Amino acid sequence: MSVALGTTRPLPVRTTPVGDPGDLLASLPKTAPFAWIRHGEGLVGWGEAARVEVPPGPRRFAWAREWLAEVLGDAHIDDAVKTPGSGPVAFGTFTFDENAPGSTLIVPRTILARRDGRAWLTTVGEPRLAPFAPIRTPGRITYSDGSLTAPEWEHIVARASRRIRAGELEKVVLARDLLATAERPIDVRLLLARLSRRYPECYAFSVAGLVGATPELLVRRTGKHIESLVLAGTTPRGTSAADDVARGAALFASEKDRHEHECAIASVRQTLAPLCASLHTPDEPELLVLPNVQHLASHVTGRLADGASVLDVVAAMHPTAAVGGTPTGRAIEVIRELEGMDRAGYAGPVGWIDAHGDGEWGIALRSAVVEGRRARLFAGGGIMGNSDPASELAEAQAKFRVMQYALEG
Repeated sequence: MSVALGTTRPLPVRTTPVGDPGDLLASLPKTAPFAWIRHGEGLVGWGEAARVEVPPGPRRFAWAREWLAEVLGDAHIDDAVKTPGSGPVAFGTFTFDENAPGSTLIVPRTILARRDGRAWLTTVGEPRLAPFAPIRTPGRITYSDGSLTAPEWEHIVARASRRIRAGELEKVVLARDLLATAERPIDVRLLLARLSRRYPECYAFSVAGLVGATPELLVRRTGKHIESLVLAGTTPRGTSAADDVARGAALFASEKDRHEHECAIASVRQTLAPLCASLHTPDEPELLVLPNVQHLASHVTGRLADGASVLDVVAAMHPTAAVGGTPTGRAIEVIRELEGMDRAGYAGPVGWIDAHGDGEWGIALRSAVVEGRRARLFAGGGIMGNSDPASELAEAQAKFRVMQYALEG
């Protein structure tokens, strides 16, 4: 159901407390599920009460905000729970490049949620039964090159490094894609279940065909309090416990990775400071250890100075240096020139927002665009002047394994 500005009718919304639903993902029907899950908590949804394709361009977040204000602001809400994520919620995905089409906002007809020991059910409009079918595996998966072969991608990494050494820019994040084809249609519910079990520290998400598990929280807004988790600097996991510790220590000591992380933190600080009455960024990163990689990570917290919604903060932050580069404008130009592909929603904002402006948005890393029997996987990494193309390719391959595991089990 597409809804244009100026044509919406007030949505009747009802939220009621429910008992513990158990596995949230087990409640999802087969058709186009929505999800945002971490450590078994979060929101899942199905059906569409309202949907819109956000026009591309520099005003896309402002346009989305106006649409949300009309659709959610005019809703007739009976909310007995009154917590972030109760009442009407819009799930969204925005393309990495503001000029690319494909950004989408959807208000599900039904939302089931659990958070901090509470669970609730929200219905929008008349409740409808959703078709449920057993989860089926996709069968054998075959892979083929995406936009560039591995040697071609190593070549553009080398070109980017030369341009950084020449002083054109400080850092650029380059991505690559991998195409997967299954024997049978790919059931998004299976991917979500595997991702949430294997990567519980990550946010498993599904919005409009974009599916993944991101470790990077772009922003969480709860009232005036905001949080962000900045990741930049990565190494694969070791082959043994000792190798794992050594790799983590080498990452922490790496001049290249520490500089990359400092660029990312500076980018977040610069964009959040004008919005915040107070802002805290740590002096030193910590190691975030995931099943496939280790990251340098920094937790950023702040208090908003005014009534900015979570989407306003997303608009200010995207693209961060962690997914674009430094300086941002020049890095985006280099990405458009060298990558040779449309990132779609990869490395763009993905998450949810409620009628009060609270919500959680991540950066769509470790993700794939799924359609029928096909999936387009994405991975990338930060390129510096001293980057080694073979090492950067190995890092991207390690990141592909997240969605390869989701497909293959």
